[in-house]
Amino acid sequence: MNLLNGILEFLKKSGIRGLAGPVLIILVLAMMVLPLPPFLLDILFTFNIAVAIMVLLVSMNALKPLDFSVFPSVLLITTLLRLSLNVASTRVVLLEGHTGPDAAGKVIEAFGHFLVGGNYAVGIVVFMILVVINFVVITKGAGRIAEVGARFTLDAMPGKQMAIDADLNAGLIGEDEARRRRGMIAQEADFYGSMDGASKFVRGDAVAGIVILLINIVGGFIVGVLQHNLDIATAAKNYTLLTIGDGLVAQIPALVISTAAGVMVSRVTTEENIGQQLVGQIFSQPLVLMLTSAIVGALGLVPGMPHVAFLLFALLLGAGGYWLQQRKEVSEAAPEVAVAPPISLEAPEASWDDVSQVDVLGLEVGYRLISLVDKAQDGDLLRRIKGIRKKFAQEIGFLPPSIHIRDNLDLKPNGYRITLKGAEIGSGEANAGMLLAINPGNVSGQLQGTPTQDPAFGLPAVWVDAALRDHAQAMGYTVVDVSTVIATHLSHLINTHAAELLGLQELQQLLEHVGKHAPKLTEDLVPKLLPLATVQKVLQSLLDEGMHVRDMRTILETLAKHAGQTQDPQALTAQVRVALGPAIVQQLYPASQELQVIAMDRELEYLLVQALQAGGTSQAIEPGLADTLLRETRAAAEKQERLGLPTVLLVPSQIRDLLARFLKRALPQLKVISHDEVPGFKTIRVTSMVGGRA
Repeated sequence: MNLLNGILEFLKKSGIRGLAGPVLIILVLAMMVLPLPPFLLDILFTFNIAVAIMVLLVSMNALKPLDFSVFPSVLLITTLLRLSLNVASTRVVLLEGHTGPDAAGKVIEAFGHFLVGGNYAVGIVVFMILVVINFVVITKGAGRIAEVGARFTLDAMPGKQMAIDADLNAGLIGEDEARRRRGMIAQEADFYGSMDGASKFVRGDAVAGIVILLINIVGGFIVGVLQHNLDIATAAKNYTLLTIGDGLVAQIPALVISTAAGVMVSRVTTEENIGQQLVGQIFSQPLVLMLTSAIVGALGLVPGMPHVAFLLFALLLGAGGYWLQQRKEVSEAAPEVAVAPPISLEAPEASWDDVSQVDVLGLEVGYRLISLVDKAQDGDLLRRIKGIRKKFAQEIGFLPPSIHIRDNLDLKPNGYRITLKGAEIGSGEANAGMLLAINPGNVSGQLQGTPTQDPAFGLPAVWVDAALRDHAQAMGYTVVDVSTVIATHLSHLINTHAAELLGLQELQQLLEHVGKHAPKLTEDLVPKLLPLATVQKVLQSLLDEGMHVRDMRTILETLAKHAGQTQDPQALTAQVRVALGPAIVQQLYPASQELQVIAMDRELEYLLVQALQAGGTSQAIEPGLADTLLRETRAAAEKQERLGLPTVLLVPSQIRDLLARFLKRALPQLKVISHDEVPGFKTIRVTSMVGGRA
């Protein structure tokens, strides 16, 4: 009862289409065991031929291999079908072959008499030729192509996966499209691997056909002579013709299926089927047809040649070439008639479609730099930009907006401009076809070229010819190409303006990404404890001072812990900085146990604390004190740079935020940290002093 219920449940889920495979396999196995009448054999042999023709037509109309991905399984099932029919027909031939040439059905009789004229010697030769064509030529070639295709497909998988990841990181495709493309790559590798193995079925089928032929001839001769008392000539003729007919009925569909396999693995994927490719690529060139016509016509004039056949084909090919040439000339000479749009008497109403959004990040290039960003010309800068976004996401901690690239004829031919929310944040010139030799400060000589500055960091540089690369490198210059110049400038500006790139949309996506691993943390924080805008201000404050936000778990946990005491972004940022203290120090001093810092004179610290407390909500420094502080800090930072040490100012936590904002514009390279941010296991050594001596 449970078995019956299980079968009924399977039928409900799979339906009729789900039963096609199991039923066909059962029928194939049944044909090997159960005796079949001649009429049923005729039906099954006809079905086998029809299936082979259908498979060939489907393979020729498929645009790419995955359109017929079930083909390896079809190859196996059709091979089993042919072998089972061979077994069933062999049984009938040996049992009833003495009764006459139609003992195994009309189909076998027709193939044994009509196709080979009733001559079993001719039948054997034709059968062997078909087997050789199938086994040696088609199947072996298709198997080799499938083997090489599988190998190259597997070798290309990592590169294809990286291309999908790059498009995904660049925002060109979504997660669903990326999964679909990865699935197609895996299916393509599976298809060629399966075809490599499935081709062995066809080769085995050809060998089995030869063996079955020999067994049927010898067995039929023995059965006819010894059991049915036929004379030797009659037994040989009857059983050999039946065997040849049986073999031809099986081998012709096998040849068709093998041809379909060769078509599937040998074609190049395009938007056209094999018929359209043949006509479009072979019979579309009038010159080729005319030259072929001339050669065939010349051969037709040779004495002894069949003149009618050769000259007829020469005439047809020449006429076809002439017709194509005339058609081509007419299409090229025909003027393009522009259809004027209908004139509207009323001006169209304005709509929201007329409102264009400003690109968050944009790159505009002059016309000489278009080749660097043109997909059709395999522009190297496109790949570098994808790498920049990926590197930014890995180092800073969130995915920046996509960079929209367009040409701008208002720029100089070699000029480019980088924009942020429509405003220019950087520009430069890059001489296409030349190299930029950057002077890092220790070169051994001067180069002949166009003097300039590195657009990213302002270092002195020279535009030189590509032939001088080795000479410039030998002199100590850092030599980069045009794509690297623009990509480095773009990367530097993106990192500098990281805080402005973290909009509410990017923050929401970041929280959703964190929520996949810590859903409770994000749900409890936003918007229950803090609004999204407050979290944005905290993260922007961290980014504005050159910090990354990769440790979002610590940031969100700290915000959740202190959100009950204050909603002030500045105060929350101070608490987050304390929690991230080890990471901050690690970023400034990557491999140092001792921190060489700039300290502040005690009296100056006291004055700043008093000024901060007296100012209340308006955190401002008295002008005279501000000038002194700026002058002293600049002198201490210059001393620190001469010593080759990081320019880091260590101050009390009460005035850290005030000094960081005050000194950022004048001394952007200076980092300000508080005593609370320094981990207890680090030692501090004061190497410069603001307002006093070290």
